[in-house]
Amino acid sequence: FLKIQDGCDYPCTYCTIPLARGRSRSDTIKNILKNAKSISDSGIKEIVITGVNIGDFKDNDKRFIDLIKELDKVSGIERFRISSIEPNLITDDIIATVRDSKKFVPHFHIPLQSGNDRILRKMRRRYRTSLYEEKLKKIKKAIPNVCIGADVIVGFPGETDALFNSSVNFIKGLPISYLHVFSYSERENTKALLLPNPVPKELKKTRSKQIRILSNKLQQKFYR
Repeated sequence: FLKIQDGCDYPCTYCTIPLARGRSRSDTIKNILKNAKSISDSGIKEIVITGVNIGDFKDNDKRFIDLIKELDKVSGIERFRISSIEPNLITDDIIATVRDSKKFVPHFHIPLQSGNDRILRKMRRRYRTSLYEEKLKKIKKAIPNVCIGADVIVGFPGETDALFNSSVNFIKGLPISYLHVFSYSERENTKALLLPNPVPKELKKTRSKQIRILSNKLQQKFYR
């Protein structure tokens, strides 16, 4: 695991990371390459690129795309894997680099959190379902054998049965290979605490189980 960045500038209403980790800040490409070479020299063959919001990587005028193009040249490493990356930060260049690379594995983990725009707005996410769908279909078209994972939060305040079901149906229409499922939990100093209509604990459990069953089906379909 090679950490390239820490902190986050995104004000998602359910999240305490900006408070706990501070603002987004990045390592330098020079130092990251040095660390990657050290990992390679130790005999390790796969590096997972990690951080809190890796797509927000900045090193002066260099961005995440510049970093992965440099990492692709590191000798000795056979596989690079991009960990969780925000959908609004995935560019056509990033997709093309993964597609053309012999080292970057055909895998993306792209947080969704909800497949309903009303809930995404309450979460203050920086995208809507239309952008998310566009990104996934673009990736799938460029890399047909790609594995795409997603994070989903169930039971966010105000999530009615109808909104939850629309989220499930949205997921079913996407080329997703597996899901990481989380039940919404209250965190101190978050704006979501002030939102009305909390979802009962038992209902959150039921919805979480339903999404996990869907995830198993998607995973088996991908494996086949």
